[in-house]
Amino acid sequence: MTSEAKRRYDALPHPQVVVVGGGFAGLELIKRLEGAPYKVLLLDKHNHHCFQPLLYQVATASLSADSIAHPFRRTVAPMPNVAFRMARVLSVKPQEKRVVTDHGEFAYDILVLATGSTTNFFGNAQLEREAMQLKSIGQALDIRSDFLQDFEAALYAQDEAGQRRCLNFTIVGGGPTGVELAGALAEIRRTVLKREYRELDSDRMQIWLVDSNDRVLKNFSEQASAHALAYLQDMGVNVKFGARVTGYDGDVVTFQDGSTMDSNTLIWAAGVKGVTLPGLEAAEVPKANRYHVDRFNQLQGVPEVFALGDVALMAEGKWERGHPQVATAAIQQARLLADNLNRRAKGGAMRPFTYTDKGSMATIGRYKAVVDVGRLHWGGFVAWLLWMFVHLMALVGYRNRLQVLAAWAWKYLSWKNTIRLIIRPYIRRSAQQVVEVPQG
Repeated sequence: MTSEAKRRYDALPHPQVVVVGGGFAGLELIKRLEGAPYKVLLLDKHNHHCFQPLLYQVATASLSADSIAHPFRRTVAPMPNVAFRMARVLSVKPQEKRVVTDHGEFAYDILVLATGSTTNFFGNAQLEREAMQLKSIGQALDIRSDFLQDFEAALYAQDEAGQRRCLNFTIVGGGPTGVELAGALAEIRRTVLKREYRELDSDRMQIWLVDSNDRVLKNFSEQASAHALAYLQDMGVNVKFGARVTGYDGDVVTFQDGSTMDSNTLIWAAGVKGVTLPGLEAAEVPKANRYHVDRFNQLQGVPEVFALGDVALMAEGKWERGHPQVATAAIQQARLLADNLNRRAKGGAMRPFTYTDKGSMATIGRYKAVVDVGRLHWGGFVAWLLWMFVHLMALVGYRNRLQVLAAWAWKYLSWKNTIRLIIRPYIRRSAQQVVEVPQG
């Protein structure tokens, strides 16, 4: 924003709307408030929006990081009443109507929390310290470097046991993230490892998908779960049900029943929790790590503060325990809140939110996916094409869509994951405590 643009923005005689978080909900909200009688300030600790549904493809070397990221300033630049500040929000002072950040405080008339979610380790400090997770581009690049480094390390292993330890990958959580990661790693074993690491026996690479439930994709239909399980098993993924992981020291996975398993890599995809902020404890539901909101997405008992998406807990219709923490719910809430704020500015009444379930989908590998839409269920090639189309069109920016389309076309024609670069070596925390290795 130029000095002249900043002067015009500051001079606007409109109420200030501060939006915390530029995920699906935050980005949708600021787009729909463009030109509205509000001054809008977007705060985010990153300078870009991340398309999280495709993070696993960055982690498994199918896509580059910039193909699923979009700079906020590119979005905000044409909007005269919207500004962006890169800042980490530390707390909220609702009585003073101020947001505290690592770059000072910002006043607000209306505050919208779209802080999203983070990985839920359910209070297990050891797992939080040692396990890998997949909620950001940085974490996706860590996973990519880790499995490539494990491939290289396996070449130096002195015996079969050492190779198997390097090539044993454990994914905890049978939801979409876990299923998609497991399928992608299975494809890498069948193509990259077999063709380019000829000194290794590719069968020594084992992929374990561990879940405490009795089926994968628990929130999908039983038909979709059965299809997904069949696809995973056909690709050679070991699926372990009814197993709860209680510990991991960087080398050994420990289960609740006392059994153990060697594994150099453990990726935790077993749950998420909302990102809440100090100062708003009155509206927080601690067990859910979300804010209790009414049908207008306003925090209970906190005037002029709204929450959207993963961090909002709204009891509505059959969704007594809140809506699913997915992008479609976040976007729908953001659209209605923007409409409601515009109605309120004109003296109109706000409308309550009603969630429209548009279905669920997950891909397991080449030509394999499952889709649930109401009572309709698809699996296989048609579902795979539908999954690709929906995700491609949901990306932010035409450049990203073209980049992803080109990367997918090359991957499926060449049968290769092309972004296999160890740009910044991943160093495990246990190793960091022993020796300090310079980052590349």
